[in-house]
Amino acid sequence: MVKGSGTNKRNRASDVLVVEDDPGMQDLLKRILEGAGYVVATADDGVEALDVLSVLSTKVVITDLKMPRMGGMDLLMRLCDERPDVPVVVLTAFGTVPGAVDAMKLGAFDFMTKPLPDPEHLRQAVARAMDEAHRRANDSASGRSVISASVAKAPSVRPGPDDEPVAEDPAFERVLEMASMVAQRDTTVLLTGESGTGKEVVARFIHRMSPRGSGPFVAVNCAAIPENLMESELFGHEKGAFTGAVKMHRGVFEQGGGGTLLLDEVGELPLAIQAKFLRVLEDRRVTRVGGTASSLVDVRIVAATNRNLEEEAQAHRFREDLFFRLNVFPIVLPPLRERPADIVALARRFLAILGRAPGRTSLTMTPEAVRVLQAHRWPGNVRELQNVIERAVIMAGPGPILPEHFGLTSLGTSLGSVPEAQMTLKEMERQAIVAALQACDGNRKAAAKKLGIALRTLQYKIRDYGLKEKW
Repeated sequence: MVKGSGTNKRNRASDVLVVEDDPGMQDLLKRILEGAGYVVATADDGVEALDVLSVLSTKVVITDLKMPRMGGMDLLMRLCDERPDVPVVVLTAFGTVPGAVDAMKLGAFDFMTKPLPDPEHLRQAVARAMDEAHRRANDSASGRSVISASVAKAPSVRPGPDDEPVAEDPAFERVLEMASMVAQRDTTVLLTGESGTGKEVVARFIHRMSPRGSGPFVAVNCAAIPENLMESELFGHEKGAFTGAVKMHRGVFEQGGGGTLLLDEVGELPLAIQAKFLRVLEDRRVTRVGGTASSLVDVRIVAATNRNLEEEAQAHRFREDLFFRLNVFPIVLPPLRERPADIVALARRFLAILGRAPGRTSLTMTPEAVRVLQAHRWPGNVRELQNVIERAVIMAGPGPILPEHFGLTSLGTSLGSVPEAQMTLKEMERQAIVAALQACDGNRKAAAKKLGIALRTLQYKIRDYGLKEKW
């Protein structure tokens, strides 16, 4: 007998299959979903779930990880092989988030922590999974392939979007564990780390893993907005607010309504704008330029910076009260040289993406090329690695990538006469900036692009490192 909602072999369809060995938790999930109008079937473990699925058509599976006979991870792998059309949502206890991260790597669509924050969190997760089930069904009907387990298990490519985080190294796995935990709530997150470490990738990961995942993700680079337009871009403006304001414009706080707003390079905000931003964080209301009425905004804030905002606040270049508002849940992203196990995995990810271009076949690297990648210090981090791989693909042509195709020799020797092992991080950064400026004949804009940082950030660093006189 198949359990749940009066379902038996004569009723061969359900919306959701809940696989949970705790009777109380199973009953709670069932009642919440039935209250939302779903037809729900249940199973006590993975073995029973496979029996249920052999007689029952189900759109979405929700499974616990720790169960007798067959746990959720084994069930997930079986479903990826046998039922790739069915999205799987994994349940995990709050303290075992690493297991959920592993499940996402194997092909799980989403995960939730238990105890549940609230019933709405479950309803939203299932709604997203239902949308994904419809998408997969449409893809299958139109002849497009659905992700299979063989792809999900490939070491070089993760299931999901091209910007899905790569975390073979424990240092970055810890980042994703923290990101996964905070994603379940609307807590403000501050991502810090060197330029090119993947802060936007982590922000998008938080968004996808959150109850807001079906809403918009809006990313804005604060350093790239001209100062005279910044207030309008962030908060919006009314028609006629200033010369050229020919129509009303919604700012990014409104554009991100129901979703997530990433404020990248938040340390570059002028002090006057910081004050208004602080009010938005406190009141969750914005007033457009030229307007008098404020409107409520429902947006989750993720801020990112490569600067030390605590030091900036102490130097009175950043508001201390705003720093404390942003620093509710800080996540520090390690530089690529501190996550060596990710270097080759990321390189292969980029090769896989570039290999999709028309006329391209699979792209490979020689063992010597792999060793060169692992030995390099990567001052430009993941962004530098991506650029190096793209250059190597062009240089290699139809053949495998060789060490000389990376063009790393000159960069590796440009850090000066001090051995890298004896240099501090600040010394290495200063040397990298000098090398970039020399390579670009003092053109700051070109040097910033080469380094993968904003022009305004480069200008700050030139000043901080005492290079202004020379460059």
